[in-house]
Amino acid sequence: MIAAQAFLASAKTYFAFLVLEFDFVQSAETARSVVFYDLQYCNATQMVSISCENLEDYFRVTVFQLVNHQLPDYDDKRHTHHLHALNQALRPLVGPADWQENQRPFQAFQPEGSVERQLLKAAKELRLCLMHFDKIKAF
Repeated sequence: MIAAQAFLASAKTYFAFLVLEFDFVQSAETARSVVFYDLQYCNATQMVSISCENLEDYFRVTVFQLVNHQLPDYDDKRHTHHLHALNQALRPLVGPADWQENQRPFQAFQPEGSVERQLLKAAKELRLCLMHFDKIKAF
């Protein structure tokens, strides 16, 4: 279990590339007691949700493609993309050199604990997915 402020601070640190490289802005931050934490970033076409259900020990990163500037239904498979599905679609499109190059922006980080390691792993995966998002959508 991780405290809300620790989760949110780590998520902001590891996912800072969203703001720096992809023109996202932080749009929401939620901490419901020790049960649920969520950090959201938006740009003109997408919203990224980084959430943790603490009691269930469940961590999730979701990329929503906005439809007419609105958030789609969670069950809309055309516009709601879970990181694990994006990774599966990305695998045939990139090689080991792409994954290795993607490690560079994250080399200075020293995650402490399993949740921080999950956050860092997800940040690395999401960055590479967003770099190739148009190819993934066409795949």
